[in-house]
Amino acid sequence: MASSKPKTRKPPSNNGRTPKPEIITPILADRFPLAQYASVLGVHLILIGFTALYIPQTTRLFRPFTTRTTDRPQSDFMEALTADPLLTLIWICGGLMVLQLWWASWVRKWYFEQKARGTEDEIKLDRVRFNNVRFTRLKEATAFTLRTAVTMYVVALMFGAPLASHHLHTVLLASVVAILTTFAPAFALGCPSMATETAAMINQLAWTRLFVEISPRNAFERALVYPAVGTVIGSWLGAIPIALDWDRPWQAWPLTPLLGSLGGYIIGALMAFVCSAAKWLAEEHLRSQHSKTQS
Repeated sequence: MASSKPKTRKPPSNNGRTPKPEIITPILADRFPLAQYASVLGVHLILIGFTALYIPQTTRLFRPFTTRTTDRPQSDFMEALTADPLLTLIWICGGLMVLQLWWASWVRKWYFEQKARGTEDEIKLDRVRFNNVRFTRLKEATAFTLRTAVTMYVVALMFGAPLASHHLHTVLLASVVAILTTFAPAFALGCPSMATETAAMINQLAWTRLFVEISPRNAFERALVYPAVGTVIGSWLGAIPIALDWDRPWQAWPLTPLLGSLGGYIIGALMAFVCSAAKWLAEEHLRSQHSKTQS
């Protein structure tokens, strides 16, 4: 009896043609309107600088300044900022409330456009639902900002703010820091909560990743995280000149932490834009290289 040999299968021939290399598609860019973001951000930062330096100048319209006898007299411009630090804080805090509301509206709009998925009709329906909770989200963001201001007040006291005096000054400084760091994220993302629903837990994890781990993943998140981090660092660094024994009017509490927080916010916002623009240019380069290989 003849033994049967196992049959061997021949690999399929490709008629002498070399196999085509596998094409890897580059990662798509974020669905984020970078050009619109650049224009709105530029206006926003210019208005913040105007609020910090020029709105307090209107104090001259209400009362004249007393002449100070110092070895280095200040200019009228600096005198308007330093003559009454409390009034300067009130002007800046009021201006920032209006500016951050306008800025947060843009950020919330970009947030929806980035996460919108589905058909055109589904996106329109989601947009209507998104806009219907606008005022509810505004109230929640305002309340959350006030709670953050209380926390910032306690932190300022722990870091050396005056305990026996200047209470209103410290409260307004804490309010400025809270407005710059908290209001826009709370209005766009929603306030974090300890609820056990799935949506609330996802939102809480997002806040933890952004503001505890400092790990933004796209241009939208960088636009929220970098300015907030810059505000906190700038406010902390701004307190250093107060300890110097120079006895200058601009060293009055809390002018230097106030201006430091505003400067840190501006620097952080510019860094967020530069990082997002660099990432966008890199992705555009990858897409152009990919289109050349396909042609």
